[in-house]
Amino acid sequence: MKLHQSDTQKYQTVTGYDETGVEINAERYNYSLIVLPETPPRPWNVPNFESITAQHFDLIGADSPDVVILGTGARQRFIHPKLTAALTMRRIGVECMDSQAACRTYNILMGEGRKVTLALVIDADEGKTA
Repeated sequence: MKLHQSDTQKYQTVTGYDETGVEINAERYNYSLIVLPETPPRPWNVPNFESITAQHFDLIGADSPDVVILGTGARQRFIHPKLTAALTMRRIGVECMDSQAACRTYNILMGEGRKVTLALVIDADEGKTA
């Protein structure tokens, strides 16, 4: 799905997404990544939802966001609270949603000037059919 262009183009904006990847400012990514409004997207070493550890969230915490939007793939899944406990203790919220909803929510919060991080799990095997 393509998203409409907005006046947030100076920021890292999700401009499209599908089952196998995401576009940030019209540049395609087909691997898990971390997106913040004012810094280039960076790879997030998470091959699939099941491999997420507390250390993955520690990396996100170093950016001190107000909220983390976790895109869990084609369907919404919830992360165990023990994995995000360090963020919760610092009053950093973590919201889990399917990746399409996560992309839309990130764009809205980023457009409002919120200090938001999009943590997007892109499972290379998820978009394949058997």
